[in-house]
Amino acid sequence: MLDKLKAIEERFEQLGDELLDVTLNYQRAAEINKERVDLEPLIIKAREYRQAVKSFEEAKALIISENDAEMIALAKADVDDLSPRIEILEKEIRGMLVPKDPRDDRNVIFEIRAGAGGDEAAIFAADLFRMYTRYVEGKRWKIELMSESAIGVGGFKEVIFEVKGKGAYSKLKYESGVHRVQRVPTTESQGRIHTSTATVTVLAEVDDVEVDIPETDITIEVYRSSGAGGQNVQKNSTAVRLYHKPTGMIVTCQDERSQLQNKLRALSILRARLYEIEEQKRRTELEADRRSQVGSGDRSEKIRTYNYPQNRVTDHRIGYSSYNLPAVMDGAVDQFIDQLSTQDEADKLASTGTDDDE
Repeated sequence: MLDKLKAIEERFEQLGDELLDVTLNYQRAAEINKERVDLEPLIIKAREYRQAVKSFEEAKALIISENDAEMIALAKADVDDLSPRIEILEKEIRGMLVPKDPRDDRNVIFEIRAGAGGDEAAIFAADLFRMYTRYVEGKRWKIELMSESAIGVGGFKEVIFEVKGKGAYSKLKYESGVHRVQRVPTTESQGRIHTSTATVTVLAEVDDVEVDIPETDITIEVYRSSGAGGQNVQKNSTAVRLYHKPTGMIVTCQDERSQLQNKLRALSILRARLYEIEEQKRRTELEADRRSQVGSGDRSEKIRTYNYPQNRVTDHRIGYSSYNLPAVMDGAVDQFIDQLSTQDEADKLASTGTDDDE
């Protein structure tokens, strides 16, 4: 860690020297300044850490060399205060050294689909939608419905929505995968426990310039949105279905008021999916042992199990369980996300060799 800090500090000083070059053009100066500004929080933290370590070593030396009882007591108090502070600073610096995902601050396109289990799987998909809605509300982020395919029993075959908020992807990206529920369905007359699944896919919102989709690659169909009947039935064809020829991917949107809005929404979803496919390829090449984004929805593939009879929610990736299922289903998901984030940071630190530098 200290070697990495030294190299970063040297780079920071080098950037400062380059900024003094009067022959620099405006664009290059802006690039250098941005890199230096990005490094500054780590530099400040590193200097604080070095000062704390220096004061700690001086206090320890004073305890050994000093004869005055009062001075020794003061030095010991300094050691007691500085020791946990140094530990905290080390942890903070390690976190800052972890390579950041450039998508972390982006908005999210969130997709939930019923998997194995028929109507019960669709009901579980709706339960997950409510859980994430509560979680998003707790973060004071915004949620916008993009597309839904509901069934009569109060469930969803599929629901797609957007989450808008700073850092949304950094938190929600850990929710991708197969979620499994074990409970007695309301339609079960003999009280037997059923196992059902829903798949969750979390996509970072992508700008137009990042994923170019040639018009020749897509076919666009328009149709009337389904409504509740009466005055709510659409008289115009505002719903949009996109077919992406190279991948065979289909995206539909019908919840906006105009055909243009639905088309833009559908393109946004398609763009995010295509970006994720390419990003997944890159991650697989770099980290062959990293988990994949989402499974097939089979009961045997799971990242988390919601066991109602045992009042337990277990995340199988980290072996962590919560025994307050109602709270989790009401949006208390941070307990899992925080631990997954910590584990992810530890894995990245290990892969970059930070621990070996000390």
